Amino acid sequence: MANTALKTFNIENDIVELSPQDDIYKFDHEADKKIDRESPWSKDPHYFKSCRISAVALIKMVVHARSGVPYEIMGMLQGKVVGTSLVILDSFALPVQGTETRVNAGTEASEYMVTYFQDSQRAGRPENLVGWYHSHPGYGCWLSGIDVTTQMNNQKHTDPFVAVVVDPNRTMTAGKVDIGAFRTYPENYTPPNAASSEYQSIPLSKIEDFGVHANQYYPLEVEIFKSSLETQLLDLLWNKYWVNTLSQSPLISNRAYAVSQLADLNQKLSKVQSSVAGTKASLPVPAKDSKDGKQKESLKEDTKKKENELAKSVKDSIKIAAEAQHGLIAQVVKDVIFSIRPGSGLQADTSQIVESMNIG
Repeated sequence: MANTALKTFNIENDIVELSPQDDIYKFDHEADKKIDRESPWSKDPHYFKSCRISAVALIKMVVHARSGVPYEIMGMLQGKVVGTSLVILDSFALPVQGTETRVNAGTEASEYMVTYFQDSQRAGRPENLVGWYHSHPGYGCWLSGIDVTTQMNNQKHTDPFVAVVVDPNRTMTAGKVDIGAFRTYPENYTPPNAASSEYQSIPLSKIEDFGVHANQYYPLEVEIFKSSLETQLLDLLWNKYWVNTLSQSPLISNRAYAVSQLADLNQKLSKVQSSVAGTKASLPVPAKDSKDGKQKESLKEDTKKKENELAKSVKDSIKIAAEAQHGLIAQVVKDVIFSIRPGSGLQADTSQIVESMNIG
């Protein structure tokens, strides 16, 4: 079962399998020094296009993030630069005390980070510190105002550097790791009109912070990879991850998150409902009357905005329903496998139930 779950995890997260001899696993000191001297990222704010993360580093981050719920956690990323990609080959946790809304690295964490990095070098792991990660339990992968400031300082003093965000709550309910990688723009830089990205649900309490700082950073494409040489280490990490997943029910362990999602959806729908109720229909206006024509266009834009907000709320409701269904199906499967005794007449066709997990 664990092997099947691991294969499903690989498929859900689009994990690409590479050859152990792939150049991504080799560290060229001269090439590293050369690209560091040239620093092409300092001349182009959009130089980095992707963040490639090893499956080992990914699972370590997810296990760490889940252990901290409902509080935020923080750790560091080791890797290198390959072309326009930041490659993450390993990650390690920092001993920090986070809250439900923020996490900061103090003196103890800084000393631990330096010691860990020096020990890694002595152990034959030459990769640089190329980023940091932290969690957003239940409110998605993006950078808050504090995160933007932290990342800007990192890019100013230790570039190249990337910020990775993991949402352990949404990972637990969806089955797929909810993760994002980001780079901030230089100060006083005005980015071009960003292309619309895939919609993500942001709680009302976080929307203002999200909106205020949304143009100060941009997302990188995230790709997860692994090789056959990592199999043993990946199996050990997976066993820990799988046991945690198997022993927990998303419906129970994520109950507070589910309740907060429903409460937030209710607030959003109430807000849309009140704004739609206050909208009055107007009679057709002749095109020659420029003043009335502008009012008509303004009304159209206002109506379109409200319809867009309603569509977003519908997406949120579908997402919540799908997550609840995922939790229910997972619980039924566990009951069939572990709770129902053979010969009791209550056994179900497990294969049919597992297949139903792919519905929707």
